[in-house]
Amino acid sequence: MSTIYQKIKEIIKKNNYLFNFLISLMYFFNKRTNYYYEKRIFYKRLGYHLNLKNPQSFSEKVIWKKIYDRNPLLPITADKYKVRSYVKEVLGEEEANEILIPLLYVTDQPERIPFDQLPPSFIIKPNHASGKKIIVEDGNYNKENIIKTCKQWLKTPYGKNKLEWAYQPIKRKIIIEELLHNDDGGKLEEFLFYMFHRKCKLVIFVHDRVKDISLSYYDENWNLLPFKKPNRLQAPEISRPENYEKMLKLAEKLSTPFDFVRVDFYNLQGKIFIGELTHYPASGTGIFGKSSYAFELGKFWKVEKNYWKKN
Repeated sequence: MSTIYQKIKEIIKKNNYLFNFLISLMYFFNKRTNYYYEKRIFYKRLGYHLNLKNPQSFSEKVIWKKIYDRNPLLPITADKYKVRSYVKEVLGEEEANEILIPLLYVTDQPERIPFDQLPPSFIIKPNHASGKKIIVEDGNYNKENIIKTCKQWLKTPYGKNKLEWAYQPIKRKIIIEELLHNDDGGKLEEFLFYMFHRKCKLVIFVHDRVKDISLSYYDENWNLLPFKKPNRLQAPEISRPENYEKMLKLAEKLSTPFDFVRVDFYNLQGKIFIGELTHYPASGTGIFGKSSYAFELGKFWKVEKNYWKKN
């Protein structure tokens, strides 16, 4: 039965029109049934019922944000291309250029990508989605396959079935950036700042994002937290980074217009690059599971409709 199910899924994904129709149908059904599908997934994954009227846990509040928060800056900062302008507006051109990953090319016509003008290593992403990328190293790539994949990305909506509103208004594009490397050959390390009303309450250290990802958790004062994510490797404990305060101040500035946002940084031998601003971590159903820490973290977040109008 599982084999048949997988084959059906593959057929649907290959048929773009059918896939988009089913996504729209799922979205419509979810809204008309008072988010029955969302509540069902939430209970199945986390083991307790979703409370949208009075959300308490961090997970519940992420779901609440997906459904009710319409801050006009959400689509701008979820857009991997337009967020660059937001960073420049908040930090100023000079400081922003220090932390933005160099942009090599942007287009909505993948067949026009000037491959012969690109460096040997680069990364390709759609601006309207999360987790989708093509990494090219040492000039090893298939031009036709890249173009085909990029065209498929541009045809496919992201997050609609999961009620992730911020991605829906984005005008879809393909962006190509420099591929970050540690000069000493070390693993690519990332720092995820969980910002609540401009205050950091959690930092997740991500070790080796590209290959063997592992995580460790720290509070805002860089004290190691005992929390461990099931089925995920535990990253080695590290000393507080020398430029931690700088990353923290950047996160505070960039998070100002939001009740919650996760601000992601790469830290390469002391040089900071911004990764992205993440509004719906794990779409609300994965990051802290059934842990009581989800409720502890939720205490820092006051959800309120139209909070952004008061800023």
